[in-house]
Amino acid sequence: MDVQRFRVLRAVAEHGSFNRAAAALHLTPSAVSQHVAALERSVGTEVVARSTRGVTLTEAGRIMVGAAESVAAELADARRQIDRLGTGRPQLTVATFTTGGRVLLPGALARLTAAHPDTVLHVREGEPEQTVPLVRQGAVDLALAYHFDGPLPGGTGGQGPRSGARWTPLMEDPLRAVLPGDHPLAARETLDLAELASEPWVLGCLKTEAYLRRYAERAGFAPEIRGTTTDYFFARTLVASGLGVSLVPSLAHTPEVPGLRTVPLAAPAPARHLGVLTLARHADRPQTAALVGALREEARAWSGA
Repeated sequence: MDVQRFRVLRAVAEHGSFNRAAAALHLTPSAVSQHVAALERSVGTEVVARSTRGVTLTEAGRIMVGAAESVAAELADARRQIDRLGTGRPQLTVATFTTGGRVLLPGALARLTAAHPDTVLHVREGEPEQTVPLVRQGAVDLALAYHFDGPLPGGTGGQGPRSGARWTPLMEDPLRAVLPGDHPLAARETLDLAELASEPWVLGCLKTEAYLRRYAERAGFAPEIRGTTTDYFFARTLVASGLGVSLVPSLAHTPEVPGLRTVPLAAPAPARHLGVLTLARHADRPQTAALVGALREEARAWSGA
């Protein structure tokens, strides 16, 4: 089977149409269609279902995309191993989201360096929807990532035996209410989310906004959003200015902002689920296993488990 056809199918799966896949690959829609048709002839069945609204994968297509991701990851890993031959030193590339990288990663990297001092480390920052595909593609060795109620974002292949990806849970990161220190509810030990129904809100990322809206709907209200940012620290400074209240993961409550009070939410409280994604076939490599173990130690220390 042609590797280029695998690449085209992965793009079709990601973008949901031949036209958008063609734009991403710098090909014509006709060329994308021809590659998919040739792949279907080679496997003897349809891999996409075509409609006026775009294309979706068939069951055979989902199997082929999983194989395509494995092939792409193997080729990328082979390329990196060849590149490393000239250095003579093992290398490890880590992807991480911002707060996890700031709070958990430094101590874990220090543990890794102490155990494997010859390892050359590389760190890339990004949200899970950006970094999870990098693991599956073999572009990074592991990703420190998170998800909310739904599945891990950032890829069509999922996780588990079929995808070749392994998710190692680290900790739950509860979202807590952040209030001005002089707020009437600031002295409470816990809060029901419904008690904040009349408050204006300032939020630190778009995913948190979507999450708040889901939990607020369960609590019987629609939140009034006064401010949205891409930075939890900035959001907390806006709370301190009196613009509204916020919902912030526990890892993102540092550095401290004066004049704020953080209050846990009563169950069922929203939380982020933190973990490490690796390719299963790479998980037992000494440096990878050491870093995953170090991240688990850092998470235990942070959460007090």
